[in-house]
Amino acid sequence: MNPETIFNSYNSPVPPVRRDLELIPINDKGREILYFHDSLKYMEPNFALDLQVQPILSLLTGRHSIAQIANLLNNSIGRDELLSFIQFLDNHLILESKNFKNNSEKYEIEFEASGVRKAALAGQSYPADQNSYEQFINELLNTQGSPEVQPKKALFAPHIELTIGKNSYSRAFSSLKGIAPKRVVIFATAHYAGLYGSLYDNYPFIGTQKDFELPGRVFSTDKKVMDTLYQNSDATGFTLYDRAHRIEHSIETHLVFLDQIWKHSFEIVPILISSFDELFYKKNGDLGSKLNAFSDQIRSLDEKDTFYLISGDLSHIGKKFGDSEAASQIREKASLSDRKFIRISEENDADSLLQQIGRNYDAYRVCGFSPLLTFMKAFPGIKGTELSYEWWDETERESAVSFGAIGY
Repeated sequence: MNPETIFNSYNSPVPPVRRDLELIPINDKGREILYFHDSLKYMEPNFALDLQVQPILSLLTGRHSIAQIANLLNNSIGRDELLSFIQFLDNHLILESKNFKNNSEKYEIEFEASGVRKAALAGQSYPADQNSYEQFINELLNTQGSPEVQPKKALFAPHIELTIGKNSYSRAFSSLKGIAPKRVVIFATAHYAGLYGSLYDNYPFIGTQKDFELPGRVFSTDKKVMDTLYQNSDATGFTLYDRAHRIEHSIETHLVFLDQIWKHSFEIVPILISSFDELFYKKNGDLGSKLNAFSDQIRSLDEKDTFYLISGDLSHIGKKFGDSEAASQIREKASLSDRKFIRISEENDADSLLQQIGRNYDAYRVCGFSPLLTFMKAFPGIKGTELSYEWWDETERESAVSFGAIGY
C-alpha cells in the first residue's frame, strides 16, 4: 500500500465502509467476531475483527470526522487511537477511500493485462493441491450413478457451492462421459457485472480471450470465435472488456467437472450473461434486439463437434435475498414456479419462458434464466430432459436456493 494515499486527517470526513462488503457476525470458539466478506476479492481472505468494533464501524458513514466520531463515542477512545484504527481499515481496503480506489483499479488493470484467468475458487470451494483437488471432484462425480439420459448438444447445470450441489453435479456431468466435443461454449450467469457501475451498460454478453487455469490444467479459449463475436459487438451487445470474469464462479464451477470427465483436448468459449430484466418491460427493445442478434450469431458459428454448457441456479428466496418473509413461507410457490420453468425449458419454448419469469418480474430471482434463454433463442428446436431438481435450505438465515439440471 502507498502510505501517501492512506487516510490521514482528524477533521476531514472519514471515508465510509465499502457498501459492497458483507459484514457477518460469527461465533468462533466462543469469541464473537465480525467476518468481512468481499465479493470482489480485493481484501485478503478470511479477514475478521472483534465484534466490539461494530459501534465504530456504524459511525463510518462518510459524514463524520475523527474528532466528531470521538465525541459521539463520548471520548471513550482517543483521537490518535481512532485514526490508527481508521488507517488500519483503509490499509486493508475496507473503506471507500482514495487508497481503495487506487488499489482496486490496479488489481483490475493487472487482471486485464494477463493472458490467463487464474482459478478463483482453488483453496476455497475445492483444494488447491492438484491431487487433492482431483480426488475431491471425482468423489463428487461418483456421488450418484450416471443417468440414462445422455445430452448430445447442451447441459443446463448449477453453479451452487460444490458440496451442496454434489448430487445434481454428479447426475449432470457424469451424463457427459460418452461424448468428446472439440469446442465447448459456456453461457454463464454474470453475478458481479452490476458492481462495475456503467461499465457493462448495453453489453449483456461478456466474453474474454483469457485461458482458464485450474490445478494442473489450463483450458484454451477459442480466440477466433471471440474475435468474430466482437466484430458485431454494437449489434449484439458483446464485449471483451472482461473484469467481470475475475471473480466469477459460474464458469469455473463447470470447468472443474469437465477437467475430470474429458481428458481430450478442446477449446472453450466462456461468456458471462447479465440480467435480462429489461425484457419484462420491453420485449422488443434494445436488449431484445441484441439478444436476437447474439443468438443468431451463435447459431451461425455452431459446428457438429460443439457442445453448450449453461450455468445457472434456480430460485433464490428468503431474507438473505431481500424478501421480508422467511424462505419457508415462500418455498411452495417458488417450487411451483420452478417446476413450470423446468417444464417450459424442456420444451425449449423461449417465449413461454420469458412470459413465465416475467409474470412476477422474476420475484424468485432465477439466476439461470438469462443464460438458458440465450441458448433457447439460439437453438429453438432442441428438446431437453430434467436430470435433477433440489433445494438447499440455509435455515439460519431463513433463506433457500433451488437448483437442477436439464440435458439437451
